[in-house]
Order: sequence, then C-alpha cells, then structure tokens
Amino acid sequence: MELYGYWRSSASYRARIALNFKKCDYNYLPVHLLKDGGQQHQQAYRQLNPNGLVPTLVHGQVILHQSLAIIEYLEEKYPRPSLLPGSPRQRGAIRALALDLCSELQPLINLRVQQYLKQQLEVSDEQKQAWLDHWFTESFTAFEHSLNEVSGEYCVGDEFSLADVCLVPQVYSAQRFGIDLDAYPLLQSIYGRLQELPWVAEAHPDKQPDAES
Repeated sequence: MELYGYWRSSASYRARIALNFKKCDYNYLPVHLLKDGGQQHQQAYRQLNPNGLVPTLVHGQVILHQSLAIIEYLEEKYPRPSLLPGSPRQRGAIRALALDLCSELQPLINLRVQQYLKQQLEVSDEQKQAWLDHWFTESFTAFEHSLNEVSGEYCVGDEFSLADVCLVPQVYSAQRFGIDLDAYPLLQSIYGRLQELPWVAEAHPDKQPDAES
C-alpha cells in the first residue's frame, strides 16, 4: 500500500490518521506541492490523480484519490476498528461533522484557492488573511454548536471516529494560519485529547519524512 501525500496537506493528514488507526502498513511517497512548480502537476503524478491533488492511495490495482473516498475504502476493507461506530444516529452525526469540515471549509482555504487569490486576483496578504479568518470562523462557530449537541470525549460520543479524523488537520491548519480559537473551548478540548492518541500523534505533519522546518 502506498500513500502519495504532502506533509502539511490537510487531506493527506486525514489519510495518515486513518491508516494509522487501522494499523495499515504503507509506504509514504512525498509529493511537494510547491517545488518544481508543484510536483502534483507533473505528468507522472497526473496519471495517478488527474486532479493534481493529494493524497492518492495505491493498493494493488486500486488507485484512489479524495481523502474521504480513501478512508471509506479503508473502512470497508478493514472494518475493525471502525471509524463509524455507534448507532445509525451517531454515524449520521459523524458523517455530517466530517463533511462540514471536508466539503464546506477545506475547499475554501486550501492551497490552490490561496494561490488563486494571490496570483490571479492579486489580493493583498491582509485580504487573504481576512478570507481565511471569515471561513474558519463560519465553520468553527457552527462546529462548536454541533459539538455541544453530540460530543463526549470525542466529537461524537466517547469513541474515536471519522469526525475526529477530519477535525485534527483543520485545527492544525487554523493554528498555522493564526486563527483565534478562543471562541471554541469544546473544540479545543477535544483537539487536545486527540493529540494524545498514538495514531494521531504519529500522523502529525512534523513527523513526516518530507517535513520542513
């Protein structure tokens, strides 16, 4: 099993957490998103992932892009331990929270959007930061409200789940971009507990072979 990714990519981070949680052995193959004009745009990588994004999972004849599709594949291939534990109601809440982060927030703050804002639209650094502040605030405010309804030790109840997999990288990104998290005490508390889990700690960007200072 091979995972093509980038150390600071939120989507790659999600895939690493899931692979670690499932105790899957895999080779990590770095794809630098900035060097050489972005290695994700090179023809050899585009043959694996036509979108030119990370991550990409290769498992035998299976080639998958999109982190949630990769994680769902792992969940079906290796159902225990499960990333969708609990009752149907709880699993629905897990999926909803995961999508709140991966489908609503992530596409608005990822690298190619930021590059477009700077390079094509020529926004200032202050305007780009205002963009990030706005969308993180919108997303995390709603997420904190949802956590008040469904959380326990983790995002949904007391079992680690897909929602937690998706939360960790987005909080890491928020911290990297200087977002004020004081308004989200529950989110911060859960994030702190998640950082202590070995499969989460091992997936941290700073521990990846392509990590940069």
